[in-house]
This record gives sequence, structure tokens and C-alpha cells, in this order.
Amino acid sequence: MHESWKPFLQSEFTKPYFKELSEFLHQEYEKKTIFPPKQLVFSAFTTDLAEVKVVIIGQDPYHTPGAAEGLAFSVPNSQPIPPSLINIYKEIDSDIGQHANPRGSLRAWQKQGVLLLNTVLTVEAHRPKSHSGKGWEIFTTATIEYLNRERPHLVFILWGRDARNKKSLIDASKHLVLESAHPSPLSAYAGFFGSKPFSKCNEFLQAHDMEPIIW
Repeated sequence: MHESWKPFLQSEFTKPYFKELSEFLHQEYEKKTIFPPKQLVFSAFTTDLAEVKVVIIGQDPYHTPGAAEGLAFSVPNSQPIPPSLINIYKEIDSDIGQHANPRGSLRAWQKQGVLLLNTVLTVEAHRPKSHSGKGWEIFTTATIEYLNRERPHLVFILWGRDARNKKSLIDASKHLVLESAHPSPLSAYAGFFGSKPFSKCNEFLQAHDMEPIIW
């Protein structure tokens, strides 16, 4: 984790809810197959807080072996590109032209200041949403509130119901909030396709004298 996050994270780690969550996770990792690997759970927080420009909020990690790497929607380049990310790439192509990433890793976005944050940061193998309601939602709510308070002119991109439930935490007079259906094949045609989040994001960044994201 980047040192810029230490004050926030240390504060959260000492709270009762997080201690309960930590105990739950200790038991889960001991007895079951949990994704992502322990050392990757907080991968989103390797982004320097001072460099965050865009926050993409998803649901929970991929629940198939080798796919989750601690960044929302991202998979290692050795893995097949998941259907949700295929649809994200399709929307980029439709919105602003050819997407820049040849494979499934979104670390190039992260290096440009995109925080790829799921609302729940762990999951049991082959059991989507299995770690919902265990405390992660409290943690990610606190993260979004912290970003809302500490950083100016962010773009928050909320995909899916779980992410959109965080909208009330964001000051829309200060930040740009873009929301739509989830890019999953089950919902992409219900408002994700055609939402043009990538061009809208870059227009906002440029209007506030920031470099656009190379999507």
C-alpha cells in the first residue's frame, strides 16, 4: 500500500468492524479458497492518493482461479479477458476509439491515477458475493468518503447497483459522478452501452487542467 494512505488505513484498521472483518478473513483464508491472494487484497491502495483522478467502483472480485488481482475489473495478462471487461472495452471503442490495453490487466489505468475499487474486496472461490455483509462495505464507504473529502475534482464512475448505492457519499458539486448499469453481459444492454463514461471523464479532467486517461 502506498504510504499516502497510511493515516486513513491505520484509522480504519483499529475500528471494531475491521477487527471483526479481519478475524472472519483469517478463518476464511485458513479453511477455504479465497480470492484475491492475501498480498493482493489492497492492490488498489498502491495508487498514490495525491495522484488519484478517477475512481471506478465495481462489486466484488472475480471468483474464478487466477483472475482476481485486487483491482476492480482487472485480471492478469495471462488470464482470458472476462465478459464484463470485454464489454468495457467495447464501450471504449464505441465512445472514444480503440482501447489501449491489449489484454486484461488495467494496471496501465492505475498508473495514470485510476483507483479501481470494488465495494467488497474478497470472495470465496466460485461463490460471488459470498463476502458481502461482512464489513467490507463499511470500509469502502469510508474510503469513498475520504476521497470525497480529501481530493478535488475527482471522477467517480459507478457501475452496477452496489456501486451506485455509494452515490450519496459523493459531493456532486465538487466531483463528477457517472453512473450506469453494470458492464456484465446480464445488464450491459440496460444502460451501460452508450453511456460514454470515458469521453465524459476525459472532458471533465481536461476542463480542470488534468491529463486525460489513455483508456
